[in-house]
Amino acid sequence: MGKGTVHGEDQARAPGTATITAEQGPPVATAAEAASGLGSEIVRFTRLIAAWKHKAKNEPGAADRVLLARLVLGGERRATDLAADAFLDLSTVSRQVRSLVERGLVERHPDPEDRRGSLLTATEAGREAFEHYRRQRDAELAALLEPWPAEDRYQLIRLLARLNDDLVEQQHARHCPGGHTGTAAKQGETQR
Repeated sequence: MGKGTVHGEDQARAPGTATITAEQGPPVATAAEAASGLGSEIVRFTRLIAAWKHKAKNEPGAADRVLLARLVLGGERRATDLAADAFLDLSTVSRQVRSLVERGLVERHPDPEDRRGSLLTATEAGREAFEHYRRQRDAELAALLEPWPAEDRYQLIRLLARLNDDLVEQQHARHCPGGHTGTAAKQGETQR
């Protein structure tokens, strides 16, 4: 199948649902059709990312990347805030943070607003590790996107950033109904 075509389970669509192909241009007329197509592509993308993560999880530093990214891009924070920002369980974050501290990638210091708690900060070694991971990721993505036209690359980034912002907003609204959704969580989301 060519680029932009529907794959696998997505071929068995409900009657009247648009199939998106690169050759036809954008046939999506309604929000429901867009939701159906996007939902199918998100499922497919999630499976591809899961397969990539499964392969990458044995690579050195795989568990460090998300937490280091949040600390480098978002600044110091408490473990509870780090877990919320990364959408991870606090017990998982605590284990990973302990390992990061032991290896000198993160340091703890007392929270000046609450001495019972501590703030986490990426060390210089942690920042270097984060930049190494980012360069690795960027090189892989550059090779993937090399054959794409410049306008397609631009639109992909623009629309994915918009989708991510909306998903973060929705996620925070679910976790904090009626409350502040936290613009800090949105900052840097597209920069990882």
